Amino acid sequence: MLLGDARSGKLADNITGFARALRRAGLPLDASRISLAIASTRHIGLERKDDLSAALQACMVSRQEDLLVFEQMFSAFFRDPELTRQLLSQLLPKAPTATPGVPRKSRVQEALAAKTQHNDPGQAKEDELKFDAAMSASNRSRLQQADFQSLSASEFRLVEQLARKIRLPLPKIQGRRTRPGGRGDRIHWAHTLRAAARHDGEVFVLPRVQRQTQALPLLILVDISGSMERYARLLLAFLHQATRDHPRHVFAFGTDLTDLSMAFKLRDSDEMLAQASLQIQDFAGGTQLGQSLTHFRTSHAKKLCGRRTVVLLISDGLDTGSAEQLDSELVWLKRRTRHLLWLNPLLRFDAYAPLATGASVLNRHVDGMLAIHNLSRLEDLASAMSKLFKNT
Repeated sequence: MLLGDARSGKLADNITGFARALRRAGLPLDASRISLAIASTRHIGLERKDDLSAALQACMVSRQEDLLVFEQMFSAFFRDPELTRQLLSQLLPKAPTATPGVPRKSRVQEALAAKTQHNDPGQAKEDELKFDAAMSASNRSRLQQADFQSLSASEFRLVEQLARKIRLPLPKIQGRRTRPGGRGDRIHWAHTLRAAARHDGEVFVLPRVQRQTQALPLLILVDISGSMERYARLLLAFLHQATRDHPRHVFAFGTDLTDLSMAFKLRDSDEMLAQASLQIQDFAGGTQLGQSLTHFRTSHAKKLCGRRTVVLLISDGLDTGSAEQLDSELVWLKRRTRHLLWLNPLLRFDAYAPLATGASVLNRHVDGMLAIHNLSRLEDLASAMSKLFKNT
């Protein structure tokens, strides 16, 4: 089938408009990808909609987490009436016509809203003013308490930048090495004898030695299953900056275990996230923590620093693996670490209780469970962890 001349037809304009909508939804698209997508449609043709979708997806999607966004945007943009109605109805969360049970992608909703307001300069100007006022006192207070799962695409980017500025001053412990100091329990005999030799054997002061303080080594385990999609990316960016001064080993787990320690050595958080996306192969899959801990025990156990390591386990506890395997692996991990802390986003619900099988096993072994579902909780994380350290 001949697609016609792109200079006179509307196909190129439609593909360009579709790419702009995807870009508003957060997909990294440049002019070369858009041009490649337009060229691919000339070879594929328009007879089969699924062929067109596959061609555009191959040209425009470079990250696994963007696949669902692309599928929903393609269906809405190229006239799937049912999904379009559902997505547009979700632009008004309180509308009674919203279809329950449909996964809400706020990135798609926001991009579609921007598309419908493209021909209304007054509305676009109003939205621009609202976005410019994002750091006002009232909006900042709202974002402090907003659940990460409920944020729109622009709010998520803003909150991610704010999260990178939060520090996590973890308490330090006394190490084995010593240094000269005025408050030590032991006398520094070498300094004492040298000072006495300079004063004809007289001793005027007794120099002392004290133990050096050192940062607690961290083992960070981040759940990257589908239910943790929004939390995983933001918390990786937060921990990349907040734990910079601590020795750390970082692993992502879903159905398998991925070592992100090399990615965390990059100074820029955006580069770290890009490298992590390339390494992780089981993003947005299931959760099998027991199997992942078995992999850690057999391949990475030497990364535990005696009983000084603090484990930060970031998960909602919705595990689909064997409960017996998870229980035995947690027993092994608990014996070889100082503290095991569970950072759980489901604590945003007041009536939450760890009743699921995996969650109940985790709850039996951890030293404490802390909430990490909004900026306010992240800012209070350091003090909450300090209290748990004192009580255990």
